[in-house]
Amino acid sequence: MPDLTMRGVYPILSTPFDENGNIVFEDLERQVEWIVDQGVHGVGIAMASEVFKFTESERDAVLKSVVDTAKNRVKVVMNTGAEGTDATVYYSKRAEELGADALMIRPTSYIPTTASEHIEYFVQIAEAVGIPIFLQDQSTAQVPPGMAVACAKRHENLCYIKVETPPTLPRFNEAQKLADDGTNLFLFGGMGGAFFLEELSRGSVGTMPGSTLPDKFVEIWDQWESGDQAAAFDAFDKYASIIRTLAQGQGLANWIYKHIMWRRGVFSKNGTFARGPSLRPDAEHLKEIDALLDRLGLLTVAD
Repeated sequence: MPDLTMRGVYPILSTPFDENGNIVFEDLERQVEWIVDQGVHGVGIAMASEVFKFTESERDAVLKSVVDTAKNRVKVVMNTGAEGTDATVYYSKRAEELGADALMIRPTSYIPTTASEHIEYFVQIAEAVGIPIFLQDQSTAQVPPGMAVACAKRHENLCYIKVETPPTLPRFNEAQKLADDGTNLFLFGGMGGAFFLEELSRGSVGTMPGSTLPDKFVEIWDQWESGDQAAAFDAFDKYASIIRTLAQGQGLANWIYKHIMWRRGVFSKNGTFARGPSLRPDAEHLKEIDALLDRLGLLTVAD
């Protein structure tokens, strides 16, 4: 029986690289310790971690480092998706061996295929492992609500979904309606937590934002769980500007996350690089981010 208890705030880790593209493991371990100390419920190694830019040995090394540092204090979710079933099964079994508590996998996207083929893809992976799987629904690789429910009915390990295809709220509504027959399908929000509270109102059991604001997302989660929804909305509104700043594509977000992690005293300056291809913020953009952090009382490290 898979673990059906996962809920809460599961930040996706940023991978600290130096200017030569080497992983700065000291910063990675410091990040895990810091995030765990904020009271999160889990962490993830996934797209925002630049997992798709890792070599095979780096995938193992990063996951092992995170699992060893977490020491069973929080759940660890590992993205094991690949463009072939056999490769994804291999990565998934390896992640389970290295101590991952759950997997996260999006549909293949290089070569378009049918919904039925993607369901079979997920089922074959689920049959190969003994831990739960988060289906990852992204705009470039979608898991529509009907497909998610069909997967959950086919195998008990296909019991979570991270909903990220905008607009997310109708997808939450539809998934809840289709799963009303008792299907075990638990919904998490993504998209950097941009619609965290609206998703909670529609049956979400958690969120998977980036790594920079774990303390704030936990605060909001705790307020919501205590029944103080007004306080949760007030707290979210305070940080909406920085959540918007983080939601930038074409690789900008990877740089911005790491810059903020440095400014918050988590990463060294050495670990603030992203791997290419990736747009890099200019100096003016970083100054604007620093000013925003200062206004919010989040600027710990100055030049």
